[in-house]
Amino acid sequence: MQIVLSPEVEALVQRQLTTGKYKSAIEVILAAIQLLEQQEDIYQGRLQELQRDALIGQQASQRGEVVDGAIAIAQIRTNLRSRYSSSEA
Repeated sequence: MQIVLSPEVEALVQRQLTTGKYKSAIEVILAAIQLLEQQEDIYQGRLQELQRDALIGQQASQRGEVVDGAIAIAQIRTNLRSRYSSSEA
């Protein structure tokens, strides 16, 4: 496979080479691909967490276990105030 890099990407690769951390352009590109894979793994994990949380919320809603938004915010503020006031004492 042959890849043509844009001048901006080529300059980025060159900058990475000048740090001395990498010995070749292919090492820079492989490191970038590894980071991309890690980022994708993190994204997929977070997506699964959000889907699971959404399902839990939907099931709670179907059971009638929901709280009005304004009431929820008021409860959160009250909890935060009590937490900060007890930590200052």
